[in-house]
Amino acid sequence: MTTTRFAPSPTGYLHIGNLRAALMNFLIARKSRGEFILRIDDTDAERSKQKFIDSILFDLEWLGLNWDRIEYQSKRLERYVSTAEELREMGRFYECFETPTELDLKRKKLLNMGKPPVYDRAALNQSADEKLSIKAERGSGHWRFLLDHERVTWTDGILGNMSIDAASVSDPVLIRGDGQFLYTLASVVDDIEMGVTDIVRGADHVTNTATQIQIMKALGVPPPSFAHHSLLIGSQGESLSKRFGTMALKDLRASGLEPFSIISLIARLGSSQPVELYSSFEEVAAGFDLSNFGSAPTKFDLNDLKPLTQRYIQNLPFEEVKNDLMSAGVPSNLAESFWNVIHENIKVRSDLAAWWTICAEGAEPLIDDEDKEFVMQALILLPAQPFTSETWGKWTTAVKEATGRKGKNLFMPLRKALTGMEHGPDMSAFLPFLQIIKAKV
Repeated sequence: MTTTRFAPSPTGYLHIGNLRAALMNFLIARKSRGEFILRIDDTDAERSKQKFIDSILFDLEWLGLNWDRIEYQSKRLERYVSTAEELREMGRFYECFETPTELDLKRKKLLNMGKPPVYDRAALNQSADEKLSIKAERGSGHWRFLLDHERVTWTDGILGNMSIDAASVSDPVLIRGDGQFLYTLASVVDDIEMGVTDIVRGADHVTNTATQIQIMKALGVPPPSFAHHSLLIGSQGESLSKRFGTMALKDLRASGLEPFSIISLIARLGSSQPVELYSSFEEVAAGFDLSNFGSAPTKFDLNDLKPLTQRYIQNLPFEEVKNDLMSAGVPSNLAESFWNVIHENIKVRSDLAAWWTICAEGAEPLIDDEDKEFVMQALILLPAQPFTSETWGKWTTAVKEATGRKGKNLFMPLRKALTGMEHGPDMSAFLPFLQIIKAKV
């Protein structure tokens, strides 16, 4: 069975870049009728927050990315302890005592010499007595995995044939001096024990993948299939950071963007396929194929979501906006006809309430100085309420005959006076909903 996972760290809010990995893994699982795991990578007790976990769950549910099971790394620490001991017994795990400052000096020295900043494995040359002495002075050290200095190869689902020389990579730290298990070890253990078969993540994990493949092989387990999507960048080329809230999903939701407008764009962004507006995951999954995606950084422009959201909302049947209309205060006997009149003018759902407020409470009139006398004369000719679908035509005909105005010079000042807007629904259909006309009061 195909098993995928999305493994966010609850140290910040999810942003649009995180969604790309989540959606790709979700679609692979759904297309193959497999399992999609949500794994909360919360081994960092200091930075992991419940509010971020809650936000992750809410964001994914809002988007419709429903998981088959949820796991928390903080509840699996004993499994990481067991695997760490196994690696020690193999001689693939060794303790180091350099401070961050010492490591930084080593890196700078190597760079100044024109060499790659790879850890020199100095700790392997320390005797047992030396280690005991250092530990007595500094406390417990951090633990590194001893890489085999060989090329690590795999066929990447997006990038193609990959080959990384492990000798050009530092032995990764898997456990910090304070005992915290880092991402690399915890992720390997979980992927093995949860039966993960396919992993899609950002291109910034490529080197990390080579390391994880070696750890898996050391543990006697074949690695899953890996694919690394290009990284999303902002419209100006800036990075998208979840910690700074840049394009956070919660902010996109608050701005009124629709889930399927976001899903439709992200599912095809960076691929050879055109972006289409979808209304179901079955439609999205049907055309989804990793081989269609490229490796170049992909620009994400927030403005691309606005027309998709507008199209999505405008195509919704009445039943799917009925509750929104009720919440806006539209009487049930008027709701469907009101939707039919205004739906082409709705950009986000909150526009529903704004349009109904114009009807129920009246709009602040927008009258240019040169139109004041004309509007006053026109309002005198406005028939008494209730208005019908014929009122606008009869009224504007009478105003035309009385003032000599015609075309835009006739209709636009009247629209602005009644609705406070320069654009909007067909006035013949909209006028019957206007209960209060402030320009006339």
